[in-house]
Amino acid sequence: MARTDSIPIGKKGKLAVMASGRGSDFEAIVEASEKGEVSYEVSLLICNNPSAFVIERAKQHSIPYVIVDHRGKDRTEFDGEIDDVLRETGVDLVALAGFMRILSPEFVKRWEDRIINIHPSLLPSFPGAHAHRDAIDYGVKVSGLTIHFVDEKTDHGPIIFQYPVNVRADDTEETLSLRILEKEHYWYPRIIDMVMKGRVKRVGRKVEILE
Repeated sequence: MARTDSIPIGKKGKLAVMASGRGSDFEAIVEASEKGEVSYEVSLLICNNPSAFVIERAKQHSIPYVIVDHRGKDRTEFDGEIDDVLRETGVDLVALAGFMRILSPEFVKRWEDRIINIHPSLLPSFPGAHAHRDAIDYGVKVSGLTIHFVDEKTDHGPIIFQYPVNVRADDTEETLSLRILEKEHYWYPRIIDMVMKGRVKRVGRKVEILE
């Protein structure tokens, strides 16, 4: 059975976000906290790409950030550096938001039930980096987003939440992506908050959101 302990009443849970690119999900996560819509605080951004725009977003919001460059390192060394930073910061939960590196099984095990990811399809359909293209090419009528716990396999962990988005006949990768991204920006901060508050219970692959 998974951890279901919640953050003590009156204490804001400390969240770390790991991202590699533009950081629009990161921005939504931060803004939800700043507006008081959620009870967590964003304590840290970890980025593996020194030129990623998400770093500028962190600066704009005065969020501490650490660049852990993956180049020239094996997975053990890279993940070890990230693990050290997370533990030093004392975070309660890690949210992946467009983090384009595969984490080692050892790292995932250390952070079991404390690391979640968002993916732009209704998993298990269309895992991987080209979910929108794959959905359109396959001809599905509905795509959407999935928020899930991270396990040792890519886009595979127990599903916490899914939200459907209709695929239109004239959709391109860009138009479908934009509509799904809008829903990501709304739902990811709120599901993060539920996990922080202990409202998410996992037993094996079955996950329940408690009232």
